[in-house]
Amino acid sequence: MSSSPFDRFRLDGRIALVTGASSGLGTHFALLLASAGARVAVAARRMDKLQSVVDTITQAGGEARALSLDVTDGASVRGCFDELASWGAPDVLVNNAGVTVTRPVLEQTEADFDSVINTNLKGCWMVATEAARRMVAAECGGSIINIASILGERVAGGIAPYAISKAGVIQTTKAMALELARYRIRVNALLPGYVVTDLNREFLSSEAGQKLRARIPSRRFGEMTDLDGPLLLIASDAGAAMSGTTVAVDGAHLVSSL
Repeated sequence: MSSSPFDRFRLDGRIALVTGASSGLGTHFALLLASAGARVAVAARRMDKLQSVVDTITQAGGEARALSLDVTDGASVRGCFDELASWGAPDVLVNNAGVTVTRPVLEQTEADFDSVINTNLKGCWMVATEAARRMVAAECGGSIINIASILGERVAGGIAPYAISKAGVIQTTKAMALELARYRIRVNALLPGYVVTDLNREFLSSEAGQKLRARIPSRRFGEMTDLDGPLLLIASDAGAAMSGTTVAVDGAHLVSSL
């Protein structure tokens, strides 16, 4: 029995896989899980970027490895898990890989739609189901965390395929949670609001960004560290009874007045 309730947030001895880990939230999540004691496999297409994440973790005393992964390719997904098998089946999956194409709906093309849906929705589904197969075979249970977005529940202009894909990720989460509960596999979705990263920092500090901030009830954009507690909750034994849930971290943006 744990001596402290805070011990339940630890991930010592667990194996975690983070997709889209070469930058932004993916890198942040990988460092967070390592700090909680997990052995972390970071996966993405850009292996050169991943090595710096591995180096940061190992220099801090953790254990990490880089795996090549294209979430839109089934053979690549299976190959990634085959490589991970030398460690074992994952205990935690953070399904983070994602892209967007920003332009008005009347200008979006079939290629735009396919690019976003194949990465954000099909890719999420393929990685999650392959992780679940490995967990079931190992009889280890586990936690699958799909990174969705508040745009899966509300919409904004110019990003229709992205919003559609994230709504699909939310329903994917619920469908998988239902079927995998019998195997002690929990599936939850994290719904970040507007979080400041290197990719959007310039826009969020612009005049248009400040107008957006004014519409958020908390009047602030999120920081990546705001996601730490919620992610560790659903990754660890602290959230052992949570499955099929969507956890919004958005400063009350979703419940803002129309």
